[in-house]
Amino acid sequence: MPKLKGKTAVITGASSGIGAAIAQHLAEEGANVVLAARRKERLDALAAEINGNKKGQALVVETDVAKKADIDNMTQKAVEAFGTIDIFVNNAGVVLNGAIREGEVEKWDQMIDVNVKGVLYGINAVLPDMLKRSSGHIVNTDSVSGHEVTKTSGVYSATKYAVRAISMGLEKELARTGVRVTNISPGMVETERNSERLPNNRKPLQTDDIARAVVYAVTQPEHVNVNEITVRPV
Repeated sequence: MPKLKGKTAVITGASSGIGAAIAQHLAEEGANVVLAARRKERLDALAAEINGNKKGQALVVETDVAKKADIDNMTQKAVEAFGTIDIFVNNAGVVLNGAIREGEVEKWDQMIDVNVKGVLYGINAVLPDMLKRSSGHIVNTDSVSGHEVTKTSGVYSATKYAVRAISMGLEKELARTGVRVTNISPGMVETERNSERLPNNRKPLQTDDIARAVVYAVTQPEHVNVNEITVRPV
């Protein structure tokens, strides 16, 4: 029997890459999945594929995570469709490299709005009901850039350090409430966004590698909280 049958998972940034893979793997485990992102055509195609497999159901909600109203609307539609939100995967993110000395303020704002505020908006939307039910799982997709900084990743790394800090603080806040928190830190993953940045001396991670880490965390027994997973290529 699928491990997540009857559960509902929301995945932000689900239109491609890691988010799409997470949605597919959770649906394979029987979860109903709410696909949230800005590119609705891609979400519709993914939903058709998931629904065609007749395991978990998929619901598409066009969402900009940098807008709190969009997040609130999306979570409301998820509850209307499936009753509860059991798993919330904060996966949406923006990678815009640039040295701080270049002063590209618009890029800074975009990364902060999506990578930090978007995560907080998502948590804020689902946490009250999870606490009321003493059950739920929040998964935040971080990055190895939240552990290490390069000369061009200062602002991006700062946003991912923030995601780690939010995850660590939230896990402590929610101790013994029944609500679990997992922080996933992928290394370089082969996606359309990273196609020109991949090293040529080793095999990069695949999106499925990260999705399997998420499935591992959310399918543990209810008394087990997997707080942090870092996934790197060999």
